This record gives sequence, C-alpha cells and structure tokens, in this order.
Amino acid sequence: MTDAVRSYWDDQAETFDDEADHGLADPSVRGAWEALLLPLIPEPGSDVADLGCGTGSLSLLLGAAGHRVRGMDLSGNMVDIARAKAAAAGVSAEFEVGDASSPALAPGSFDAVLARHVLWALPDPDAALARWIGLLRGSGTMILVEGLWGTGAGISAERCLELVRGHRRNATLTMLGDPALWGKEITDERYLIVSTA
Repeated sequence: MTDAVRSYWDDQAETFDDEADHGLADPSVRGAWEALLLPLIPEPGSDVADLGCGTGSLSLLLGAAGHRVRGMDLSGNMVDIARAKAAAAGVSAEFEVGDASSPALAPGSFDAVLARHVLWALPDPDAALARWIGLLRGSGTMILVEGLWGTGAGISAERCLELVRGHRRNATLTMLGDPALWGKEITDERYLIVSTA
C-alpha cells in the first residue's frame, strides 16, 4: 500500500468513530454487531486476526468476549486510538501497524480472520484473500463484511462471493440491511460472507 493511502487513513482516524458502525458507542449498534459476529466464532479463546482493524472497535468486541485478538491497520493513528481504547476498556487485544493486504503474520496461526470494509479497497483482492486464508489453521473461519456503497465505491456481493469461492468451496452470503447495524437506514448493498474450508 502507498504512503498516500496511509496518509489518507491517518487523517481519517480522529473522526473515524463518529460513524455509528465504526465507534460502536450506541449500545443498540454494538449489540447488533455482537449478535452478528460472536456466533461466528463459537470456540472460547479463539485466535482472531482483525485485518484493517481501524480504531479497533470490532477487535475490542471480540476481545471482551474472551477471544485473543490481533488487530492490524496501515494507519499508525488508527492503531494508536485502538490501543488507547483497549487500555481504557480493560480489554486485552494486540494492535500493530501493517499492510492488511499482505499481513506479516504467521501462516496457520488463527482460528478466524475478520476484515470489515477492507477487501474492496485493496489493489489485488484475490491475492489478499489467498494470503488471508493462509493465516487460518485447519478449517478456520474467514469473515468478510463488505459493501457496494451509494458513492460507487466498494465491491458487489456477487463479485466478492465469486472471489471467495475461487479459494474455498464453503461460503455463505448474508445481506446486512438491518439499520441496527449501521445506526441508520441504508439504501446501498452491505453484506457478510462467512467461509470455512
């Protein structure tokens, strides 16, 4: 990833959590994300990589549920905020600066890989998926939250599912139109893809 991309996300860090689904400050929005994600990682104490973790809100949600979470983001400013939030909440989670498209993490060391609103922004999403799947041990779970937003940015559910199924046969798609997840009504395409080997 380029310095320009890193700089862009560094500049976004201070106000990133203002979006309800980013900061999860609203208990009903947080509860909706808990209800969505926690059943996908049922084993207590699972090792989870949160790639493109932003300010760490989902990492903290999973860490509070007892999982061992390692968050990674290209933006140092995002990572600083994530670390401060973890310390303030008393949640154990590790955060590091790194390129989510090619994470410097040990292969086969995670039970789950989570990426929210990341894949669409990468220069080679197919190659990133291959690397992410390589991080999983056994039949580990890959969890993608993506969308095709009203701005025209993003990746369609159909295309994303096609990419995932190019690497793994088992992949399910769930549309995420519930306003509780976003803190507002939405009119664009947002979805979840869950894949196991």
